[in-house]
Amino acid sequence: MLKGRHALVTGGGSGIGRAIALALDRAGAQVSVLGRGEAKLSDTADAFKNGGGVAVADVTDAAATSAAIDARIAAAGPVAILINNAGAAETAPFHRMSEDLWQRMIAVNLTSVVNVTRAVLPAMRGLDYGRIINVASTAGLKGYAYVSAYVAAKHGVVGLTKALALELAQTPITVNALCPGYTQTDMLDQSIETIVSKTGMSADQARKKLAESNPQGRLVTPEEVSMAALYLCGPHSNAMTGQAIAIAGGEVM
Repeated sequence: MLKGRHALVTGGGSGIGRAIALALDRAGAQVSVLGRGEAKLSDTADAFKNGGGVAVADVTDAAATSAAIDARIAAAGPVAILINNAGAAETAPFHRMSEDLWQRMIAVNLTSVVNVTRAVLPAMRGLDYGRIINVASTAGLKGYAYVSAYVAAKHGVVGLTKALALELAQTPITVNALCPGYTQTDMLDQSIETIVSKTGMSADQARKKLAESNPQGRLVTPEEVSMAALYLCGPHSNAMTGQAIAIAGGEVM
């Protein structure tokens, strides 16, 4: 379905990013994974069947990100599919949130999307097909207590998605956001550790508490998110742009 297309996945070393990267590879794309953790990225790339490669850069650093992406474009051609997945979540009550925490959350969750998209888009515009998928969160569609910076950043991602979709509506490029609920990833494990340390719950109790936010009473899997991404990358999704799609078992309707 995607044979010969160059796909770039940020944060592709684990969790949702890894699942999407592997799904794109299975669909025939040549996948590049970009992030800071070279070992995890290489582990993902080693599982590819269609080549692909690794680019190491901090996506909050515009110059380093641009240089890494330029190198991958030189090696594999213009990026036709961009998955902006890199992100992180830190918790703090608003009145105790430090300036550094605020800046980190905005940088990694929102500014990174701008940095990577700016680096990819000029060459993508020269193609007859393009897909930009921003992995946001249900936090981009609703509020959650104690993660105000993360929520603000993810709302920004959804807003950026809609604005860019309109700007590119007369081109072959579509721009959409995926908004997973609580998903079984390393980030979720970190959230559970925080809950355990602050509340005294056991890890199992904390996991069950998070799952309760999903009306289906479970956590989302990275593979479920990857299948939604794969559909948006396919030829039958041309009319879908500017959408923020919740993958959350009915938590957001």
